[in-house]
Amino acid sequence: MYFERSSSAIHFESNEFCRPHRPDRARRLLHSKYTAAAHVDENQTVVKAQNNQDGPVAPLWVRRPEALHLIAYSVAALVFTGQIAAVILRGSDWPTALSVLLAGGGVALSWWRPWAGLVVTSAATFAVTAVGHDPLSVWMMAVLVLFSVTLRGKQPLAGTGIVAAFFLGAFMTLGGFRGGAIVGAAALFSAIAGGATGAALRIHREHWRTLEERAESAIATREIEATRRVTEERLRIARDLHDVIGHQVAMLSLHLGAAEIGLPEDAESSRQALVSARSSARTVVVETQRILALLRLGDDISEDEALRPTPALSGLEGLIASFESIGLDVHPSIDIPAGFVEPSVGVTVYRVVQEALTNAYRHGEGAATVDVRQRDGRICVTVENRVGHSLRGSGSGSGLGLVGMRERVESSSGRLTIDSDDGRFRVHAEFSPLGAVVR
Repeated sequence: MYFERSSSAIHFESNEFCRPHRPDRARRLLHSKYTAAAHVDENQTVVKAQNNQDGPVAPLWVRRPEALHLIAYSVAALVFTGQIAAVILRGSDWPTALSVLLAGGGVALSWWRPWAGLVVTSAATFAVTAVGHDPLSVWMMAVLVLFSVTLRGKQPLAGTGIVAAFFLGAFMTLGGFRGGAIVGAAALFSAIAGGATGAALRIHREHWRTLEERAESAIATREIEATRRVTEERLRIARDLHDVIGHQVAMLSLHLGAAEIGLPEDAESSRQALVSARSSARTVVVETQRILALLRLGDDISEDEALRPTPALSGLEGLIASFESIGLDVHPSIDIPAGFVEPSVGVTVYRVVQEALTNAYRHGEGAATVDVRQRDGRICVTVENRVGHSLRGSGSGSGLGLVGMRERVESSSGRLTIDSDDGRFRVHAEFSPLGAVVR
């Protein structure tokens, strides 16, 4: 960090520097300042990210770093004022007065030119010692300037070396401080402490700000991911409405029309009922189209993407082939009679197999088995793979895919079981072919 002159104010800018990564602190800050909770139960999933106003607040010196500089310069100004008063009251000679003024000038210069001011203030300790004046007060001013310089991001070793060089020169060539070597050693260590303290506070302040940026980035990323998943689910619902419900209502309208044509001439009341039913079917189609428009409103989705056919059981072979083409070994066993499954249930079966194979590819090892068959009047889907540390994945995953799978299965009145016994990950779902509740 450093600050520059601009209408007598201090402005800070950031410098990039290497800092140790401390994930434990990052996790604590993410937990305390920003709370992100994911709650899953049998009926709902809630993903919530919110600012926690009760979290820890950064110290004043982190939020207002210029405060430390103002304190350091205020103390240095008080020391300088005391030295000037002592020079006047004692009637000291002009070399002593000039050396004290040199120290004060160095402090003032360091406000705008840190290195130059540090050199001048450090040199003043040599000058004060040379004229026989006690240099401890001037030495204190040099340590305060060193603290401010290192707090701005300057090299602490170089700054400490400059101050120590002038001090050792005065101590070794001009007779040193009053009190001998003990006082001299204490002054030398105070310089080291001043430089180290300024550098440590700067690193801590930068680390705190880095943690806050990471927390804000994590919240933004979570919100983007939540928005993306909501958009995907809206698109899936739109496809289901377009291809499943729309198709069934259209077929209903056609059958009603055929029934109307086949009525005898004297069945006027039945004809009116069929006309009303066809009108209601057309209303359902119009309302479905309106819902589709609302679902797609505001989404950056191409028309081809929005109107892509809804997946079905007939597409399972193509789905499995797509995973085999990217390197996943799949052993399928699919035995479902044609027309046995309602289209809406077929979509859910397809999505369960798709998500399970995606997890097997990202996080599993070896082959995956897919078993889809009729058993005791129900549709049973089982996808199993060996748990491993696949290099094809991108981490442990967020778990939202499994949450979405469970929601989709429950929306079709099905039952989903997920377990990982004996080193194998297993997804098992059961459905009624008509979408009835599975007991």
